[in-house]
Amino acid sequence: MARHEGLLIAQNKKARHDYTIEDTFEAGIVLQGTEIKAIRARRVNLKDSFARVQNGEVFLHNMHISHYEQGNRYNHDPLRTRKLLLHKKEISKLIGVSKESGYALVPLKLYIKNGFAKILLGVGKGKKKYDKREDLKRKTAKREIEKAFRERQKM
Repeated sequence: MARHEGLLIAQNKKARHDYTIEDTFEAGIVLQGTEIKAIRARRVNLKDSFARVQNGEVFLHNMHISHYEQGNRYNHDPLRTRKLLLHKKEISKLIGVSKESGYALVPLKLYIKNGFAKILLGVGKGKKKYDKREDLKRKTAKREIEKAFRERQKM
């Protein structure tokens, strides 16, 4: 089984558009009672979230997990900071990378693997506007080539 396989809950598509992902890490998340139920109901948004290393621990900021409908008074704060579970070697790598300028820790996917919520963290370097435009040009050219090839096969 690959590192990121499991039941996909949420995906941050904008992260690959805004960053060049150089390395990925799989991390567990410390959750409160109703948060896992809301995650299983797919009520999660990774859009503006990011990770940061603080005091030798990695924390996830701005990940929005909506309130669980049947949670009533036991519900959680949707935007609270959540601790990520990683090995010490992985954390030391992330500390080294996060100190370099231009690099960010971006969550790419949230999924459930063996009953546990996992997040795929990517170490990304921010793209400039011209890099984004170049990627778009390359993607559209590839799409047009494949379309022409399919039409050619039909004949």
